[in-house]
Amino acid sequence: MADAEREARREMKTAREMIGLFCRGHHGGRGPLCGDCEALWGYVQERFARCPFRPDKPTCANCTVHCYKPDRRDQIRAVMRYAGPRMTWRHPILAFFHLLKGRRPAPPPRRATPAPAPADRPGGR
Repeated sequence: MADAEREARREMKTAREMIGLFCRGHHGGRGPLCGDCEALWGYVQERFARCPFRPDKPTCANCTVHCYKPDRRDQIRAVMRYAGPRMTWRHPILAFFHLLKGRRPAPPPRRATPAPAPADRPGGR
């Protein structure tokens, strides 16, 4: 398994565990995530998959492009504010790697390659 793929899986696992800690602490229960937290988890997965910095993705706090909508950004901040300190005790290895990754600077944004002009396409369309 490539290092970038391993790191991406670990980052997703960290996000899932943080959301789980928040859900248990604020919404009770030991089972699956509540509806709101499940929706947030789905949103995190979607945004992670579309990240323009992959495979060199920085932590969101260090990112130059904020891809979360403002309301979702507030939600994930609340999750991290609550779960961050608890991760040290519940998942120390994930917390360590997350802190380590947070010390790296964000890479410069990549520029998208422009689409060819209509006249350059075959068939003139």
